[in-house]
Amino acid sequence: MEEDRSFEALVAEGAAVPTEGWDFSWFEGRATEERPSWGYAVSAGERLARAGAVLDVQTGGGEVLDFALGRAEPDRPLLVAATEGWPPNAAKATALLRPRGVVVVTAPDDAPLPFAEGSFDLVLSRHPVVPHWAEIARVLRPGGTYFAQHVGPASVFELVEHFLGPQPDATRGARHPGRERAAAEAAGLHVVEVRAERLRTEFHDIAAVVHFLRKVVWMVPGFTAEAYEPELRALHERIERDGPFVAHATRHLFDVRKPGR
Repeated sequence: MEEDRSFEALVAEGAAVPTEGWDFSWFEGRATEERPSWGYAVSAGERLARAGAVLDVQTGGGEVLDFALGRAEPDRPLLVAATEGWPPNAAKATALLRPRGVVVVTAPDDAPLPFAEGSFDLVLSRHPVVPHWAEIARVLRPGGTYFAQHVGPASVFELVEHFLGPQPDATRGARHPGRERAAAEAAGLHVVEVRAERLRTEFHDIAAVVHFLRKVVWMVPGFTAEAYEPELRALHERIERDGPFVAHATRHLFDVRKPGR
């Protein structure tokens, strides 16, 4: 039986896929994103192998931390904790990470970290919604490291602006690595290195667009397929006519230390 590739069928398919966690394997064959050259998860695993107490902030479904811990074996830290603000992701992370001895704490992304001052010698985060530099500085031990991959400015904005129209300069400039560097330094941290890359992203069908916008909810706030049906249909017709829709993700890597011994 021939697969139904109509607009309605593709939108329904994208709307039906579960969105919990940060496993993007469903997109295989439907969307691609160039990966940063630094290999964050592998590098995080190398750092885990040298750490004693580790915190992963805004862990999502725990997939990246789980991979990094696997890379660190058998020299894994004695203490590993993680935070996550969205309850479905926290539940998924707990199920995945508990067998590795990781404590997952459900904590709002914009709240103080629920740990004592100087608790960790390594804090990790991949794509934090909001990096709280003062809190990161507080929970790090003197000499400790914050190692993280952040989403950069105007990431995938070709797609965002298809739905929302041109965005103001203030929105496009949010998450600029220079501003984040200044915020880290204002919190008393020493920025060892910042690396930034712009990465080609392709969407091969409208189902991938629907699932992406449902999963990465801050891209088009309040997105539903029903509310944005005209924009989705126009983009579907464009992809069918011209091929994959091309956008560009931005990422930056932070290697930051807390001064001290």
